[in-house]
Amino acid sequence: MTKPPRHRLVPTNVAALAVGVTEATIRKWVSRGKITRYGAPGRSEFDIEELTTIAQRRHH
Repeated sequence: MTKPPRHRLVPTNVAALAVGVTEATIRKWVSRGKITRYGAPGRSEFDIEELTTIAQRRHH
């Protein structure tokens, strides 16, 4: 999987706000393979488009 463009990557706290969950939930989803984590160790970033898709699924 190729890395998304830089402007689509957001840090963990923004990812959590975007989906309406806690940062701990974002980390759990990464460990379960539900979402893809990008960035260097200690600097997790997430694709806002992937998060938007998950948020839409959770609210239907």
